[in-house]
Amino acid sequence: MRIGELAQRTGVSERSLRYYEKQGLLAAERTPGGHRDYPVAAVDRVIRIQELFAAGLCSGKIAQLLPCMRDTDGGPSEIATPWLVADLTRERDRIDRLIKDLMRSRDVLDDVIDTAAGRSAAVGR
Repeated sequence: MRIGELAQRTGVSERSLRYYEKQGLLAAERTPGGHRDYPVAAVDRVIRIQELFAAGLCSGKIAQLLPCMRDTDGGPSEIATPWLVADLTRERDRIDRLIKDLMRSRDVLDDVIDTAAGRSAAVGR
């Protein structure tokens, strides 16, 4: 499929798809006319890339991770290494810390909102 169709099917801009290709995250064949031609599996790959970016991983980390994941379901492939497990565990721990920080910030905002609205702060937060 051409880049425009992949962009439409995934909701990702053509510019981002070109960036993914430049970073080694996505591969395309070239037609005789020089146009990119992506396999159908590229849809799953792009969705996976988007999920990993949303989780806060950088493109370099994603490039290391993608060969160890199956595109169809995102599960691990047989080539996942103990090093990768340790590295990804650190990434998950970082994300957990961010979630905790965001939850504390939300609780503070809830208290300010309750106070400003003349309500008692919710008990048990």
